[in-house]
Amino acid sequence: MDIKQNLKDIKSLLPEHVTLVAVSKTKPVSDLMEAYDAGQRIFGENKIQEMTDKYETMPKDIEWHMIGHVQSNKVKYMASFVRLIHGVDNIKLLKEINKQAIKHHRVIDCLIQIKIASEDSKFGMTPNEASEIIKSETFSELKNIKIVGLMGMATFTDDENQVKKEFSYLKNTFEDLKPLNTTNCQLRIISMGMSGDYQLAINCGSTMVRVGSSIFGSRNYN
Repeated sequence: MDIKQNLKDIKSLLPEHVTLVAVSKTKPVSDLMEAYDAGQRIFGENKIQEMTDKYETMPKDIEWHMIGHVQSNKVKYMASFVRLIHGVDNIKLLKEINKQAIKHHRVIDCLIQIKIASEDSKFGMTPNEASEIIKSETFSELKNIKIVGLMGMATFTDDENQVKKEFSYLKNTFEDLKPLNTTNCQLRIISMGMSGDYQLAINCGSTMVRVGSSIFGSRNYN
């Protein structure tokens, strides 16, 4: 697997305004260092423990993104260093991130996860729920978090029209929520699109793509 070449090929296809998150979950540090040496500085992990271990052994100029579902009781392990938390889907989690951020004298950037897929297994809130949270007094009191955008995961399907519809739904939700911007909500990122559909996602308005297997090869979950 030529990680360096894969990165080069993908980056050549990305418009300037699109950020590439290299999804490195389950991959060894040696693979991540290959990507690092090729210039990649943003890595996405979906397990807090694994991300923390890698953070401790790897260079400190890396931006770590938590892209998986987050359990409130695990936030404390990453609060000192995580750069962006992608999958925030409830106010309880936002409160916990805020609480842990205070302890480290930081403001932690977060994305609200909107449920755009038809599958029940996908997490996320409705646009209405997101709007209610942003407008709430509880949210306005959370000074150590900032909502910087939205994230969504499309249905796992070969039906390109369905995926396109779901991506467009997230883009429209972003436009609808943008006027609600406050001190701790400044929407600028739309995180959608993975190895199989990131080009479609970019065409639908994505500004951040999460690409794993196209860089590192398929994953071994054993």
